[in-house]
Amino acid sequence: MPANSRQVSSNQRHIHANLATVVDRHLGAPYRRPPAQHSVTAYAQLQQRLNESELPLILDSFCGTGHSTAALAQCYPEHLVVGIDKSGQRLARHRAQACDNYLLLQADCEDIWQLLVRDGHRCIRHFLFYPNPWPKARHLQRRVHGHGSFPLLLQLGGDIMLRSNWQIYVEEFGVAMHLAGRAGKVGRVPDGPAMTLFEQKYRGSGHPLWQFTAAAPAVTC
Repeated sequence: MPANSRQVSSNQRHIHANLATVVDRHLGAPYRRPPAQHSVTAYAQLQQRLNESELPLILDSFCGTGHSTAALAQCYPEHLVVGIDKSGQRLARHRAQACDNYLLLQADCEDIWQLLVRDGHRCIRHFLFYPNPWPKARHLQRRVHGHGSFPLLLQLGGDIMLRSNWQIYVEEFGVAMHLAGRAGKVGRVPDGPAMTLFEQKYRGSGHPLWQFTAAAPAVTC
């Protein structure tokens, strides 16, 4: 992938002034939008794999071409790694790997989250690599942490890692997680193999890369 990506351009220079208000509102209200039919159809594939296997679940939301999903499947061979992306065009560019412990779904992430929560499923780890930053200030509620489905992500549990080439996005996510009682750490993405094609492109373009990480919540009796 050519390394000619532009830096994120935004009319927002700091954490959004309405972030806490928006997050608190979503935390206090259930997510009610019904899943789209194409997501329900995709979820049926996941249900079948979950019924056939007792492998712990790892989610790779907004997986794009599924490059990261296959890489995670190799890193976690004793897990079922599920990549989710709404773009069939991106998923069609996936290069299948030999490992058989991963599944790619063309669906809306929030729909799959909702259906998993409904059926009582939880994940061990949840990766969100370079979701659309929606950098305009008026689009706060389209970002993962500003969307009404954010509580579903929390209910799925597990260790969480989010990466972005926009520092404000990662800091906002960290604040939202803190407000939800899931404090974690914001820092730079360490050197190493690129997890996604976007990560490879951003590195080649000289972008600073940021990540938020949080451990799974403790289980209380």
